[in-house]
Amino acid sequence: MRVTLISFAFYEYNVHLANGLADHTDIQLILPAEAETYCAGLDPRIQVHILRHARIRQPAAQTRNMMELYQVVRAFKPDLVHVQQGYFWLTFMIPLLERYPLVITIHDPVPHLGDYESRKTPTQMFHYGFRRADQLIVHGKSLQKMVINDLKLDAHRVHVVPHIKLGEEIGDPDDTHEMYPDNRRVLFFGRIWEYKGLEYLIRAEPLIAEKVPDVKIVIAGRGEDFSKYRQMIRYPERFEVHNKFISEELVRPLFEQASVVALPYVEATQSGVIPLAYAYARPVVATRVGALPDVVDNYQTGILVPPRDVEALADALVRLLQNPRLAHQMGVAGKRKLDREANPQTVAAQTMQVYQRAMGASSDA
Repeated sequence: MRVTLISFAFYEYNVHLANGLADHTDIQLILPAEAETYCAGLDPRIQVHILRHARIRQPAAQTRNMMELYQVVRAFKPDLVHVQQGYFWLTFMIPLLERYPLVITIHDPVPHLGDYESRKTPTQMFHYGFRRADQLIVHGKSLQKMVINDLKLDAHRVHVVPHIKLGEEIGDPDDTHEMYPDNRRVLFFGRIWEYKGLEYLIRAEPLIAEKVPDVKIVIAGRGEDFSKYRQMIRYPERFEVHNKFISEELVRPLFEQASVVALPYVEATQSGVIPLAYAYARPVVATRVGALPDVVDNYQTGILVPPRDVEALADALVRLLQNPRLAHQMGVAGKRKLDREANPQTVAAQTMQVYQRAMGASSDA
């Protein structure tokens, strides 16, 4: 089988997925120019094509890229095309790509609260692609129910495949000589949009500090204007803020120095932050929204709390900050869960099953 994998986001995710699929099929990976830095770890068997940089509001450059994409796909002669989520300009190519069986992975059925970047592509354009695909992949049973019930998609076309593991390989945390960090650092990592609930973590900080006076809240990521969050912070000395794009070189030290990773989201579909936390054997405190409960085993790999509940969030973080042994045990359990359920080989094998269904569905059409 020959598969073309296309994505305009989720770059690290796609590199790991392509590497896993390379053991099963010939892979062509098409990515935009900004993804090139993620390609150093690609399996040499993968045929990667990088499109030239173009802003979404540059129709001439985007049209050139889309025609180049189509020509590259035709030259590769795939048996199937797999698209991650979708993209404004790629939507116009879907009728041409439908000559091949089409699989789409749905990361977000609708834009999240305050996520203005995702809104650059109208929701209807994403949904157009979802409805034209032969098969669909989601990363959780909750998300599967959402797209079936809310988007009225055929249940037999929507398949749950785990979110692939991210981050560097650190091996078995029990076999390393590195001890769990002897500090009190809570990490909030990733894009900063309203739906991520950062304000609730900031509001929880005084409650946490009452019981853990040396706590440090580390915020790493960019997104909306950070000034409103700075105004919420009562004690700046308890915060460490990296309001910028976080390079790959900075990811590992941020997670290795963290005691616990916080996801105080007010809404969600799935999250790539949890696989990252597990990859570095760090426990998570996350809210019961979207598919997050599907990947957090409560009181085993982390703690689940209600969204917008500042006291519950603070209590869960205090519990782990005051008990490094428990936090370490949860982090190790998360790492084992990730290695067992979301390793590239397992995810690739399940993805290949979806490919086979898509090819069967296409031939029956």
